[in-house]
Amino acid sequence: MKKAFPLMIVALFGLMAFLQAGDQEWISLFNGKDLSGWTDQKGGPPNGWEVRDGAIHRFEKGGNLHSTETFLDFELEFEWKVAKAVNSGLKYRFHDGVGPEYQILDDANATHETKPLGQAAALYVIKAAEGKVLKPVGEWNQARIIAKGNHLEHWLNGKKVVEIEIGTEDWKTRKAASKFKDREGFGTFEGPIHLQDHGGEVWFRNLRIRRLD
Repeated sequence: MKKAFPLMIVALFGLMAFLQAGDQEWISLFNGKDLSGWTDQKGGPPNGWEVRDGAIHRFEKGGNLHSTETFLDFELEFEWKVAKAVNSGLKYRFHDGVGPEYQILDDANATHETKPLGQAAALYVIKAAEGKVLKPVGEWNQARIIAKGNHLEHWLNGKKVVEIEIGTEDWKTRKAASKFKDREGFGTFEGPIHLQDHGGEVWFRNLRIRRLD
């Protein structure tokens, strides 16, 4: 027993080191206090966005918000909510003005994005979210995006609702029918995280990301 105890201590410290290393893999994209690490689409100071009650808040017209860091293969987690009838989105692998978009929307009161390809958690105009459970307007939704090589996933409130592989026949067919049909390499470029200003109020909080090797 005397020999086992030191081994247990070593194992415990090893586990703690492993957990700490895992925690260090995550990068916070928002400090909850200001817009450090974010710019407008041209790299200047953000306009139309503020920090309110620990969340990034789009409160007036000012353009889109970009992370200063860029990402290719990653896991991203965040929370979002919108005001009534508001449409927004989070784009990733953003390049040359476009990128795959996690659609953010008040499905119940939307007046223009009424088809599944444009509704909440969809991979915008590529693939609809299936089997989702969306919170009512004003309540926080939990979101997760995985982009690893050609593999893309969207999650909403703990459930995977979109899964697709770039380059497959399914992807080619869907892309060809979308507004991105002439965009070569769509969804394959490294780029910033892009929060969309599409009019109306939207909030984001607890944004964190980790790179995937």
